[in-house]
Amino acid sequence: MKNASADSVSILEAKHHHPHQWLGMHAGTKNGKQGVFIRAMLQGAVTCDVVDISQTEERRFPLEKLDEQGLFEGFIAQRKEVFPYRFAIQQPNGELREFYDPYSFVPTLSDDDLYLFNEGTDRKVYQKFGAHQRIVNGVHGVSFVVWAPSAKRVSVTGDFNAWDGRYHPMRSMGSSGVWELFIPGLQIGSLYKYEILDCNGHLRLKTDPYGSYFESPPNNASIVNSPSGYQWNDDEWVKRRAETEWSKQAVSIYEMHFGSWRRNLEDGERPFSYREMATPLIEYLREMNFTHVEFMPLSEFPFDGSWGYQVTGFFAPTHRYGTPDDFRFLVDSLHQAGFGVILDWVPAHFPKDAFALAEFDGTHLYEHADPRQGEHQDWGTLIFNYGRPEVRSFLIGSALSWCDLFHIDGLRVDAVASMLYLDYSRSHDQWVPNQYGGRENIEAIDFLRAANNAVHEQFPGVLMIAEESTSWDGVTKPTHEGGLGFDLKWNMGWMHDTLEYFQKDPIYRKWHQGDLTFGAIYQHTERFALTFSHDEVVHGKGSMLLKMGAEHIPEKAQQLRALYGWMWGWPGKKTLFMGNDFGQSSEWAYDRSLDWHLLQYDDHHGIQSLVSELNALYRHHPSLGELDFNHESFHWINHSDHDSCVLSFVRLDKKTQQSVLIIGNFAPIQRDHYRIGVPHAGRWRQSINTASTQFGGNSDLPIQEVSSYPLVWDGQEQAIDIAIPGMSTLYFHFLGS
Repeated sequence: MKNASADSVSILEAKHHHPHQWLGMHAGTKNGKQGVFIRAMLQGAVTCDVVDISQTEERRFPLEKLDEQGLFEGFIAQRKEVFPYRFAIQQPNGELREFYDPYSFVPTLSDDDLYLFNEGTDRKVYQKFGAHQRIVNGVHGVSFVVWAPSAKRVSVTGDFNAWDGRYHPMRSMGSSGVWELFIPGLQIGSLYKYEILDCNGHLRLKTDPYGSYFESPPNNASIVNSPSGYQWNDDEWVKRRAETEWSKQAVSIYEMHFGSWRRNLEDGERPFSYREMATPLIEYLREMNFTHVEFMPLSEFPFDGSWGYQVTGFFAPTHRYGTPDDFRFLVDSLHQAGFGVILDWVPAHFPKDAFALAEFDGTHLYEHADPRQGEHQDWGTLIFNYGRPEVRSFLIGSALSWCDLFHIDGLRVDAVASMLYLDYSRSHDQWVPNQYGGRENIEAIDFLRAANNAVHEQFPGVLMIAEESTSWDGVTKPTHEGGLGFDLKWNMGWMHDTLEYFQKDPIYRKWHQGDLTFGAIYQHTERFALTFSHDEVVHGKGSMLLKMGAEHIPEKAQQLRALYGWMWGWPGKKTLFMGNDFGQSSEWAYDRSLDWHLLQYDDHHGIQSLVSELNALYRHHPSLGELDFNHESFHWINHSDHDSCVLSFVRLDKKTQQSVLIIGNFAPIQRDHYRIGVPHAGRWRQSINTASTQFGGNSDLPIQEVSSYPLVWDGQEQAIDIAIPGMSTLYFHFLGS
């Protein structure tokens, strides 16, 4: 192109940093005459006219084609000021098209939007960044906003421009590091990515960090998604949730991996879709008396083998099971049926996939540059730089978007321990101390507090749950008291100690009862959830059933039922992973269905029946779920009968005396005429016997109802004599005097 200007060359070479300053319509002079210049970079255009739509009668002004790549320019001396217009082009096949110029629109972001984003306090960032269908000056189109401060040029590429970054370069929003473009007339369903010319002159093709819908691997493109027209029918649930103090309610959570819970056997054993899942899942939760379902991560992820924990789409339900509105339908259906929905959320790390967040603009933008801070050596993933305000806007915006756009009732935050400690799983020379020389990740701590506060302020009643495996103090303490502000913390210590005990042969247990009693020492230092999660039944750890210290399945099932009886009686909210609820024999596998056929056998069906019964009792008896975090509700009766392997405690409701006595006999020997002290004088009736034939066990003892008698025993003023089957947990309810 002869006599080409620097701007035109820069546009043709896709290197222009501010395309809106040159493309589009601008007032100017030519040969001493005032008028307007208009320039366009149009793909596949043979000719181009400017159509003046500012007046009743349209006028057309032809532009000169300066280059075969589609660069057009013209000067309109008849007009002194910029006016509304469209382009009318002819394509090589003779087709005529008329459309608005993307470079004729003002930014869709305000200065306040940019300020809040750069400050890390924009709580509606998901409504602004990413791709959003909008109407600007009466024109329908899609706005694109992305953060890439070190980029020399960013373009929107997609199936609408043959993935060519020359044709839709974005506008730089100055020192904010944000890039923006409104493309009029763009269709919903269009595939897109961002083409980034980084600071080193290399091209990067990236999916949208704020994308709300994605196509499947290997291309992983973002998809322009229409604003949801879904009509929610869960107003009553959301209102009730906001008024509920969950610490004083039964919370029993069914943890599940969506793709491997059940599969459609009649259609190639494919996973259920979001919509297909609604009916069978609701039926099962109702049958099992759970209060909530917790989905392992459903944020978009490329690799099935990561189970969803290596996220590339922090604002998008995975495409695997349907559209975002299909996911809304599932959540809405669960709410209408009375079940809460918890989602695993992963702000601790992200994968290195070249198409996603890693080195997004050619720099370590979302992650730390120093691998001693920015890389999880165990997992091969990258750690967010929580000190960057824009990263905080991104992550907190993600959390809020799930609550806002999908009505999620809780976020279980994964790998919190890895966020809290700078030396997490690192040798002494592989980490960088904080400014005070300590190992605490101060920036991550501040982020977690901010995230918990934001969710609680904007969505009352939504639970924030920490998977935190250390003795960090104050995980569930309010932030204004110096805590992290979570509602619940997984009790990993209790889980580990309890499994240690039950994995032992019963003959050795009398020397290890401290494994079961130690948890009472710290029981009320946090608001705990007792958890047997997916992590306990993978990677060669064995299923819950096979962990039990016995040789044969019936004996293992008997022990597992006793363990569940102990768990549901112990203070704390409950979480149980799918398959554990019926004693699946094999480890969990993400790529196949659970072994539902096992329910034809008494051992497995009995475990399932017991879990359902325990959930019902936990939900409806006030001394259990309502008093999980009341330290006065738990009292040991006897934890020193080591030789018999019998332990007992009471869940006490002092106001109503609706107390429950829990006795565990973890040896395979029945104890007849076993004397136990009780806190109330009167009648006590057996409500649960985990060894009963009702639950697939071998105990045919009749339901026991006994009267206490005055005798100081186990530190109590009253006592009862009962029979305790071998390898069982019994519940006795106080009936009154």
